[in-house]
Amino acid sequence: MHELATTQSLVQICTEAAAREGFKKVKEIRLHIGAYSGIEPNYLREFFPYVSKDTVCEDAELVCEMVPGTLRCNDCGYEGQAGKIYECPRCGGSIRLISGREFFVDSLAVE
Repeated sequence: MHELATTQSLVQICTEAAAREGFKKVKEIRLHIGAYSGIEPNYLREFFPYVSKDTVCEDAELVCEMVPGTLRCNDCGYEGQAGKIYECPRCGGSIRLISGREFFVDSLAVE
């Protein structure tokens, strides 16, 4: 499960930010997780208490905001929600995913 390694990296990022910025505690971590990123928020939430124990992130709240996939048609320029389709719903042309793969820390609430 790559979510364990992802959770460890998340805690490391917060720990490094705390050392750099001088805060002592992370209260909330707000994440943006793309629908097509391959990251499962439930696994992050499951691993987080164990990985964050005895760190600046211990007892922090993970807030996971899901970012839906958006596609753009290479042929007609249509943009819309990406579902389980592999061609443009308007013209049948080839598509490109323009959002939904992202995974990043949007913000930290610290003290």
